[in-house]
Amino acid sequence: MGTRLGLRSELADLSLNSSAVMVMDQASGEVLLEKNADAALPIASITKVMTAMVVLDAGQPLDESIVIAREDTQLEKYSASRLKVGASFTRAELLHLALMSSENRAANALGRSYPGGLPAFVVAMNDKARALGMTSSTFVEPTGLSSSNVASPRDLAVLVNAAHHVPLIRDYSTDRDAVVRVGGRQQQFRNTNALTRDETWDIGLSKTGFIRDAGKCLVMQARLDQREVIIVMLDAEGSAKRLADAERIRRWLSIERERQASAVRS
Repeated sequence: MGTRLGLRSELADLSLNSSAVMVMDQASGEVLLEKNADAALPIASITKVMTAMVVLDAGQPLDESIVIAREDTQLEKYSASRLKVGASFTRAELLHLALMSSENRAANALGRSYPGGLPAFVVAMNDKARALGMTSSTFVEPTGLSSSNVASPRDLAVLVNAAHHVPLIRDYSTDRDAVVRVGGRQQQFRNTNALTRDETWDIGLSKTGFIRDAGKCLVMQARLDQREVIIVMLDAEGSAKRLADAERIRRWLSIERERQASAVRS
């Protein structure tokens, strides 16, 4: 969608493929880099960060068992899943799989098991967005498969900052992999963000996203060059370009920090 709106060609301080970007110093709130930071675009599975926030706000037991229902399979496009109908998981396991492996059925089951069901869950998502000050955001379901789930990079920086204060979201979203019993068999699930397996990155929160209308998306909290930063990238053309943008941002921050230090020394 960012491409259709002509956002990809907009210039930032460095050449980035992503249509909309924001990099923020987490401690000060200073915006270090932005490109179309107020454009409200589809956010795909970045939605699941909000889903996790709402689930945890409700205080439902994390050890409660939830069974994957047929309605959890009747989702929109890009909804392949290894979670079979009838399989039972704890709420904690579903949160883990939703954040780490972007499991859509897990996210839908979390919303469905919320008091009042999915309609009440969606209301809570939008109420939470307003409470956080996310002024350009709309949520219609908990997985991110709908392109009607939209937010701006500026709003998502607010969401990531709030979510980073929740230890369980930090831990689950940055786990490299996990083994979960599915229907009597142990299965391994991996993090959808390859950077979580890169020892040169110090990532404190991570979530990827993809549907056709959203392109490749990524939000992260990371420690780069002794600085805690929040990075939001929406609508990259592919996984490789999304990762290349992240590396460009990391190099740019390092160069800018050295440039500023040199100016002070001078």
